Amino acid sequence: MKEFDFTNPYASTRLPVFARNVVSTSHPLAAQAGLQMLWRGGSAVDAAIAAAAVMTIVEPVSNGLGSDAFALIWDGKELHGLNASGRAPSAWTPKYFQDKYGSSAQHPPKRGIDAVTVPGAVSSWVAMHEKFGKLPFEDLLAPAIEIAQRGYLLPVVVQQKWAAATPELQNSPGFAQSFLPWGRAPRVGELFQFPGAAKGLQAIAKTKGQAFYGGEIAKAIESFAKEQGGVLTAKDFENYKPEWVKPIAQDYKGYTLHEIPPNGQGIAALIALGILSHFDLASLPVDSVASQHLQIEAMKLAFADVYRYVCEPQNMRVSVEEMLDSNYLKTRAQLINPLRAQDFGAGNPVKGGTIYLTAADESGMMVSFIQSNYLGFGSGVVEPQFGISLQNRGHAFELNEHGANPDNIVAPGKRPFHTIIPAFLSQDGQAVMSFGVMGANMQPQGHLQTLVRMLDYGQNPQAACDAPRWRYNQGLEINVESNFNVQTLAALKAKGHQVAVINDSYQDFGAGQFIWRAGDPKVEGYIAASDARRDGLAAGF
Repeated sequence: MKEFDFTNPYASTRLPVFARNVVSTSHPLAAQAGLQMLWRGGSAVDAAIAAAAVMTIVEPVSNGLGSDAFALIWDGKELHGLNASGRAPSAWTPKYFQDKYGSSAQHPPKRGIDAVTVPGAVSSWVAMHEKFGKLPFEDLLAPAIEIAQRGYLLPVVVQQKWAAATPELQNSPGFAQSFLPWGRAPRVGELFQFPGAAKGLQAIAKTKGQAFYGGEIAKAIESFAKEQGGVLTAKDFENYKPEWVKPIAQDYKGYTLHEIPPNGQGIAALIALGILSHFDLASLPVDSVASQHLQIEAMKLAFADVYRYVCEPQNMRVSVEEMLDSNYLKTRAQLINPLRAQDFGAGNPVKGGTIYLTAADESGMMVSFIQSNYLGFGSGVVEPQFGISLQNRGHAFELNEHGANPDNIVAPGKRPFHTIIPAFLSQDGQAVMSFGVMGANMQPQGHLQTLVRMLDYGQNPQAACDAPRWRYNQGLEINVESNFNVQTLAALKAKGHQVAVINDSYQDFGAGQFIWRAGDPKVEGYIAASDARRDGLAAGF
């Protein structure tokens, strides 16, 4: 094949996609797999499952068969939430880690088998299919199996992240065997095949997930974990169940934003919007320093509470209702100084990384779905027989009560604080938009920034998706994209924000997929957008 230069010296603009049946993902092959299911009469859930399975093969930096997942599903009348985040192995305690890694350890390790909780993504596919699927489960995984067997040509953005992760992970158990053909990361346009994952997908398809949760895959992972000195067992997998949950919500400008409740960070976007409802953003120019400063400060206040209080719901010392109380959010809004950046602490609300995809069909069903292995390639360890690339969500646990969130201490069967969050927008009890923005703590920040652009400033979903973003880190530190408005950047610095301009949009500013309902799905259909920060595609018919 001719060796092309895959850098593009020209500005490229993506346009919204208009269709009655649509799938938007960060890789074209996944979007097309979803469309196949819709063509065959499947539901939007069928499309989302097919796309999600393909994503484990075509974007393994961000997700795999050993990922976690969450979903928000509009069935045409009601919104359903699904939490398929992993639980700690039964042998995990603070003592287990401190005996193994030293008494000064603050968290489980970032990489390796002791970073892995029981993965929930496969369970989410099964649970969604049982509740809303129309086509046979095996049919939904067929495109992913074929792509894993025959291979695909590596796209530009994924290849960059693949190569960047290789130096750290090349010696991790099973990593090179699965992800370093020819002893290196594949290059752009090279054929990558993943026969182990094809075998894993076939077993999952044939048994409708049972092979993964207690069957042959679970037993293989137990054996693999034991070889690496871990304590993850097939029984841990067998005992795992995803949880259907009631979404939480916040009204803003005549619309309602819905998120999955804790143990995830979706509540951060709700808090920030609740704070911003006390300001008239629409009266300020869209990219002005006044508008951007208020959004940044609201996000800081939200994270201050989220990082202090959010964990497993039964372990939280404050309730979701208290954190979203309108009077409490009003007092938090009053802390914002329009003239200066501030470093906020948590309040007292007590009274007295990742792939995202979305699909919608002409029956009105809409799916907001996200799955992730957390950091790039997750734990870095891969069970080789079935190609199970395992997440590293266990790293998010605390190991002692002196940490930032003492309620998030590791315990058997407990779920850690989680970053991945799907989102959904409604108005007057009717569906408006399924959407999400990938990227660790960028996710609620992306929800906030894109919604403000659409609801306060009337920007269409693709424009709101394409607009330059900022990202709050900690203290007074924020990052902005290299195409951020120069005058606004200077003015933010003058207000005391410590600003760094970052050229790596994939890593620092997330990537979104959006489907906005244009009217009757059978008539007007939907408006879809896909983020140019990834190799994605919005496609429909």
